[in-house]
Amino acid sequence: MNYEDAGVSLARADKAMIGVKKSVRTTFNAGVLGDIGNFGGLFTLNHLGLKDPVLVSSVDGVGTKLKVHFALKSHDLPGQDIVNHCCNDILVQGARPLFFLDYLATGKLEAGVLEAVVEGMAKACRENDCVLIGGETAEMPGMYHEGEYDISGTIVGVVERDEIIDGKKITPGTVVLGIPSTGLHTNGYSLARKALEAGGYKLNSDVGKVLAVPHRSYYRSLIDLVHTKKLQGLVHITGSGFQGNIPRILPKGVSVKINRSAWQVPDIFNLIQKCGNVEDDEMYRTFNMGIGMLVFSAPSDVAEIRKHLENKGETVFECGCVIEGENDVVF
Repeated sequence: MNYEDAGVSLARADKAMIGVKKSVRTTFNAGVLGDIGNFGGLFTLNHLGLKDPVLVSSVDGVGTKLKVHFALKSHDLPGQDIVNHCCNDILVQGARPLFFLDYLATGKLEAGVLEAVVEGMAKACRENDCVLIGGETAEMPGMYHEGEYDISGTIVGVVERDEIIDGKKITPGTVVLGIPSTGLHTNGYSLARKALEAGGYKLNSDVGKVLAVPHRSYYRSLIDLVHTKKLQGLVHITGSGFQGNIPRILPKGVSVKINRSAWQVPDIFNLIQKCGNVEDDEMYRTFNMGIGMLVFSAPSDVAEIRKHLENKGETVFECGCVIEGENDVVF
């Protein structure tokens, strides 16, 4: 027997890597040392001119949103999902991305799939000024259903120590602004799929295409505001929704009051709620409900922050405010 008899083709992997390397190299910048194929990716901070740099890292996956991509064969989109998700997760602490590493596991490498996934990652990396510096592809027969795979990503970014956003300046009276999402982003898909299937909707449909829209990045809209030091806090609304994410940045003695009527919830969420007969609190605990990022600002800075965001093409909603409380969220 040989490795291919066991279901793993090194030749197939080598062929796929030809296209992958071309995509990866399009993300390289002055920080990259060496080339693809080393045991580790090398990156220098010398070209950034930072005084007191702090590294910020995060790791995440796309979850069962992949089921939607499998149904639609939209293999270029999961890579965008994971990169943008990870970029947002470090952005909330003020960090700009430096480099990203990916992991893809599958039962059998299908022609063109790995290349499409990595091209999606490379596209998102270019848009976020991030280098796709390395990755791992695992072919594991018997572990995944035919035509399926899983991906995860790790990101490393950097922020000047005196520009770290940690929520410590949040006080009663702080204003909470919201920036729209592009749909469900990468969270809540297990509930969404179950609810929509109960309503008779299929993933390979127009509804599926709405579910597949990539998780967006807020990097270009917000990174310049980080340098002003006027952002008291940022919250990326991901898994666990409003109730699970907002308390992560709150200092002791405060809560957040959210006005649900401040923005119009996109139709896809209303459809999920109707099909699954889901209660309001469960919806806001599971989904972003059309708001992907919350910005915490002193009242005196709201006009400047709003103007900056609108100049970047963003729609801004005043979603609520900070009140005295026990680190919870009230609606």
